[in-house]
Amino acid sequence: MEIASGIVVYVLLWWWIFLMSLPFGVNRQTDGAAGHDTGAPKRPLIATKVIITSILALVFWLLAYLIIDSDLISFREMSKTL
Repeated sequence: MEIASGIVVYVLLWWWIFLMSLPFGVNRQTDGAAGHDTGAPKRPLIATKVIITSILALVFWLLAYLIIDSDLISFREMSKTL
C-alpha cells in the first residue's frame, strides 16, 4: 500500500467509525431552556470519542494493511479477471 492510499484508507476508516460512535453514551436534555433543543445531548463526550475512534481506526488500518501487503487478497489479480 502506498503512502497516499494508506492515508486515504485511514481517513475513511476514521470518519466511518467516528460517525458510528456519535450516538453512544448520549443522554438527552430534559430541561431545555428557551431556544435550546431538548434532543441535544447533555455531555456529547466528543474528545473521548475522537481518541477512541483514532485508536480503532489505527487497528483497522493495520489489519487492512497486513491483508493487502501480504497478498492474502490480491487486487491486482482480481483486476486481471475483470
